[in-house]
Formats: sequence, C-alpha cells, structure tokens
Amino acid sequence: MISLVLALTLAAPQAWAHGNEKHTAQIAAGRDTAGAMLTIAPAAAAAVAALERFSAALGQGELDRAAAELDPAVLILESGGAEHSREDYLGGHAKHDAEFLKTAHVALKRRTAQASGDLVWVGSESEIRASKDGKPLAISSSETAVLRKTAQGWKIVHIHWSSRAQR
Repeated sequence: MISLVLALTLAAPQAWAHGNEKHTAQIAAGRDTAGAMLTIAPAAAAAVAALERFSAALGQGELDRAAAELDPAVLILESGGAEHSREDYLGGHAKHDAEFLKTAHVALKRRTAQASGDLVWVGSESEIRASKDGKPLAISSSETAVLRKTAQGWKIVHIHWSSRAQR
C-alpha cells in the first residue's frame, strides 16, 4: 500500500559491494516512532495507543489484531476510494496494505492528537521506504484518524490516507 497511515521512514542502511559486484540497498522492515515530534493531549493518549496497535498489526500482517481496533462502521478513504465498513476494508484493501507494509520501513515524523469528549482526532506525517518491482521507493504519507471511546475501548471510526512520492 503506497499511501498509508499509517507512514514514515528512516534512512535505509546500505550494503556496499566491491569490485564488479552490484551495489544494493537493503531496507529493514518495521515501524520507527522514536524520532517523531509528538504533540499529544493527555486525554488522547489511549486513543493514540489504539491507532498505533492498528498500524503495528497491519504492518505485521496480523489482520485479526488490526481488525480489533476498527469500529464495525469505520470509513476509510484513500486515493479517491472508500471502504464503508471494517468488513469492506478487511475483505480487500487491508490484504494489499499488509503485504506492502511487511517489507516497508515506516518512520513516524510528526503526530498531533486532540480529544473532545468521546472523540479523538490524530494527524500523522510519515516517511515510508520500500521496494517495488526491484526499485527503491520513498513515500511521504499523511494520515488523519478519528477514534471514538466505546464500551470496548477506543475504536477507529475514520481514517484518511494520502501519499506522494518523495523527490
């Protein structure tokens, strides 16, 4: 999936060959949130943790765990398309997102979150490094998520992903 939440990247380590051998870049898959600039209201912290669990589970290809963080009526917007429920997303696009993220390195750069009653909004900016068709891919990704507090905890009720290739 080229335009995620989830999405962020660290510089990929380089393995340099010698002589006539090819030079290859290797990307360490996973998530990195350590260097991110965070502005998270204390009342939004538990909702942000739910969003992070969703992102981590999706990146590990654990769709059941990712699904647990989604409201049944979640609305997911991406690249001009829409999924209108958890089942809609899990039945199609989630599989592609998980496959892409399994080999991508996502580095969170900035995250802002605010709470208002039983709703929290989270805005995240990330960089994603991956490989597609054997070529390196660098993506700037933005994610907006809205979560609602329910009897079962914080659930994601809306996600909007947007991305573009880095120059």
